[in-house]
Amino acid sequence: VAFVISKDAVVMDFAGPWAVFQAVWVKDKPFFNLYTVAQSREPVSVGGGMRIVPDYTFKTAPAPKMIVIPAQGGETPEMIEWIRSASKTTDVTMSVCTGALILAKTGLLNGKSAATHHGGYFALAADYPEVRVKRGARWVDEGHIMSAGGVASGIDLALHVVEKYCGRQQAESVVDD
Repeated sequence: VAFVISKDAVVMDFAGPWAVFQAVWVKDKPFFNLYTVAQSREPVSVGGGMRIVPDYTFKTAPAPKMIVIPAQGGETPEMIEWIRSASKTTDVTMSVCTGALILAKTGLLNGKSAATHHGGYFALAADYPEVRVKRGARWVDEGHIMSAGGVASGIDLALHVVEKYCGRQQAESVVDD
């Protein structure tokens, strides 16, 4: 699972899904391999001043089966192209909060429904008229493209993804843990 991060990434947008995915173990092994990917391996200052050293760059990251795109303020053309290209072989590419604006910029939301934070409704609708904004939705599943509304709804979407991969019992065990 590749977590795309840049300047001012909203911590809860990526930490919530990270916590869900890291809690999934099957046969005494973690089910998901989690890593961060960014423009460079230099430390990234995310929300609240937290600094994260990315595991990979867009040029060195292994091909992900899942991508998580949180709200953030430092998207680059390389990020957009990496998401677009890597998503060709993902099982899931998901945005959280206004990460939907980054996902929309890739063109992957064209003709699809999407959730975003209520503060992003107008920008998503105005800038990407080919995206059907689902106001008030916690999350939207459009096959391998998914989106979550606001901060904590990223956890809900991550649990939905766990259920798709491992079944409801495994998702419930993450909640109960």
